[in-house]
Amino acid sequence: MAQVVQIGEAFVGVQHPVYIVAEIGINHNGDIDMAKSLVDAAVKAGCDAVKFQKRTPELCVPKEQRNQMRKTPWGYISYMAYRSKVEFGVDAYREIDAYCRAKGIAWFASCWDEPSVDFIEQFEPLCYKIPSAALTDAELLKYHRETHRPIILSTGMSTLDQVRAAVEIFGQDNLILLHCNGTYPCPPLQLNLRTITTFSQMFDCPIGYSGHEVGFPTTIAAVTLGACFVERHITLDRSMWGSDQAASVEPQGFERLVKYIRTVESSLGDGVKRVYPEEKSAMERLRRKDTLLL
Repeated sequence: MAQVVQIGEAFVGVQHPVYIVAEIGINHNGDIDMAKSLVDAAVKAGCDAVKFQKRTPELCVPKEQRNQMRKTPWGYISYMAYRSKVEFGVDAYREIDAYCRAKGIAWFASCWDEPSVDFIEQFEPLCYKIPSAALTDAELLKYHRETHRPIILSTGMSTLDQVRAAVEIFGQDNLILLHCNGTYPCPPLQLNLRTITTFSQMFDCPIGYSGHEVGFPTTIAAVTLGACFVERHITLDRSMWGSDQAASVEPQGFERLVKYIRTVESSLGDGVKRVYPEEKSAMERLRRKDTLLL
């Protein structure tokens, strides 16, 4: 049986409730009040945690893209300026930390570079998420490993050999491996959800799912295939400006998604065939006594 990973007071594994994360990412568009509203929506939906993204633009934005101009809520500015606008600093993260504690929901972040890991470390996060884009960055993976915190590894845009190599860096203790497709939004034909089963057979760690599709049925299917950790992006409005909004779930939708996951996981049972007490009256009424096999 795959190992269990503890995140705060929660346990992630096949015999435990699905751990549900609302990925805020950069859907706050650099607005701390919007970030708090997204936290509120995640709390109301019944999520276990929210996740943010932390980058150092000077390290993460390729030189050839820095001066590219684009239309934004802040006007027609360079891509570098835009990336800086959506990054929260220490004061904002202190507010986020205090707000999440007050609301009783866990939070953590994806760190896209080493200084961002150092930045988030001051908040003593419960875990770290490795974004799919960083799966092949061996030095960044090793830097995360040195924090000795639980790691959630997303595997979009990666070959099986690349996934194996990344898992080798971390080891399978304190690791949660997420099946993922890096397209935003991802068409159902490319989700390849049976990879969850493949990962479960290959690795001795909890397997989860990070979804970027539109709708809920395929995320529910991931749970039936054994995903014990589910992450979906959350937004206040899918029509808002931002690269991730269209592949995100609005607050009322997130409430339904959590409800569906909880209903489905409770229905899966333990796989042991049995006659339930509630069935016995029907059995007595409908079966002929002289045809019993046993």
